[in-house]
Amino acid sequence: MLLGYNTNGFPFHRLEDAIEIIAECGYRCVALTLDVHHLDPFRSTAAEVAAVGACLRRHKLACVIETGSRYLLDPRRKHRPTLLDDDPARRLEFLGLAARIGRDLGASALSYWSGARPEGSHNDAELLERLARGVEKVETMAAAAGLKAALEPEPGMFLEKMADYDRLSATLGFQPGLTMDIGHLRCVESRPEHEYLLEYRQVLYNLQLDDMMPGRHQHLFFGQGQVDFARAFQALREIGYAGPACVELSDAGRNAVETAARAKAFLDRALSTQP
Repeated sequence: MLLGYNTNGFPFHRLEDAIEIIAECGYRCVALTLDVHHLDPFRSTAAEVAAVGACLRRHKLACVIETGSRYLLDPRRKHRPTLLDDDPARRLEFLGLAARIGRDLGASALSYWSGARPEGSHNDAELLERLARGVEKVETMAAAAGLKAALEPEPGMFLEKMADYDRLSATLGFQPGLTMDIGHLRCVESRPEHEYLLEYRQVLYNLQLDDMMPGRHQHLFFGQGQVDFARAFQALREIGYAGPACVELSDAGRNAVETAARAKAFLDRALSTQP
């Protein structure tokens, strides 16, 4: 695995400083959340993107693009518009720009999600068709940029559980690439995390690491929730997963440096005990 850290955990740092600190902690990958303060895709120049790429190369860091910024598209509505809205054009524009930035940075994957159910009387069948159309477009944009599209099931969103992903796959006629968040699996699923890692190994392109409690969508530091990391890491070893595996602790920004270092120490200990 390419252990990494998500820049959304460094909300009060300049991006280049966050990248340098992530490298100093010993991580090998950066999950770059494009946001208003971190390489805003609507405003960043080619020179600014190139400077971030040079920074990543200087520190020998791989990269994956994350698109979970809250108010980048609409300053008054979190995460809107989504692929499910009546007019998803702004979301698709953002994801297209993100794919091109990922191409320029040499990123391996573009991570995204469905969005929550929009207001109104849309039924599940209609929303599933909308999502399928959006996913097909994102897969095409990512492939054109040389990235793998990685759809993330997210608590509270229309595509929340792996059963929702399976329904989408049936609609599409293929399994789209996946981002899996270990904590999300503990939060919403009924089976242990490792079973899903084993089951979806062929389409697992991106992994997020955090702890969580069942039924509560709050990203916790390792050991504060109920994720079975020993068994999850054993499963990842069994499937030979070699992609990004990035810590996501977006609420830890006030202690970003210390949290990133503590997280790396936990992961090193956990992985050192694996056979």
